[in-house]
Amino acid sequence: MRPAGADASPADPPAARARRPSGTSVRDALDGAVTAIAAAGCQTPRLDAEVLLAHVLGVGRERLLLDRELLVTGPAVRGFQGAVRRRAVEREPVAYIVGTRGFRQIELSVDSRALVPRPESELLVEHGLTLAPGASVLDVGTGSGAIALALKHERPDLDVVASDISDDALALARANAARLGLDVRFLHADLLDGVPDELDAVLANLPYVAERERASLAPEIVRHEPPGALFAGADGLDAIRALSEQLAARERVAFVALEVGAGQARAVGVLLAAAGFEETGYVRDLAGIERVVTGVRARR
Repeated sequence: MRPAGADASPADPPAARARRPSGTSVRDALDGAVTAIAAAGCQTPRLDAEVLLAHVLGVGRERLLLDRELLVTGPAVRGFQGAVRRRAVEREPVAYIVGTRGFRQIELSVDSRALVPRPESELLVEHGLTLAPGASVLDVGTGSGAIALALKHERPDLDVVASDISDDALALARANAARLGLDVRFLHADLLDGVPDELDAVLANLPYVAERERASLAPEIVRHEPPGALFAGADGLDAIRALSEQLAARERVAFVALEVGAGQARAVGVLLAAAGFEETGYVRDLAGIERVVTGVRARR
């Protein structure tokens, strides 16, 4: 970082230099942060640094590029250094450091009580948007409430219910719902156990990482995100398998959409067929991975 006052030209009169606020230029602050974050092995060091600095300064990222007079001064210097340390040394997710994450059209509060919402999960919301007016839909394993709240925000006519086995995650989701003013019912439940049999559709982003893959995950994930929301047995399908077995007895549920890991889609399709779903679909994400498996069955 450039020393305080380094922007002053030697030709400036002393009085002019004295009137200028001292601090570090945004460019120099970002350059130093990008170097540290990149050296730690983070994949998006420039984006991470910009998001962190904008958060510390309380400005939008665009102002970092457009406002040449903007300086990092006083408490902001220490705040930014602390944020960069958390990212580079502790490998904490940026979303946990700033405390928020955008998801479709809403902004969610996020912390280590639940997974950081991923763009791939927006595919589940897109399927929810196709439901009939007034349909009752459950978001199983809601975490921060991302899927349920985004769906209710875009389709207020739907009866949206969200469940999770984690009381901590439910507290976070309820706080997000209250802040956003969205009317979603929350239930403490292990998958469908204790959930009323009044559902037309089920959406779920359940744990789907196999235990053997733990060592290959990024430090951001294994050090900071809740393991109970990540890992699901030897093949990663324990939670999805259990949900599929429960869905077999829920004949009212005419539509299901499940987020899955790479290479799991066809196995999940078999599970849904065994549960009575007559049509199975596979939806690819932007990386070309079959990320969502859907099932449809006629009402009996």
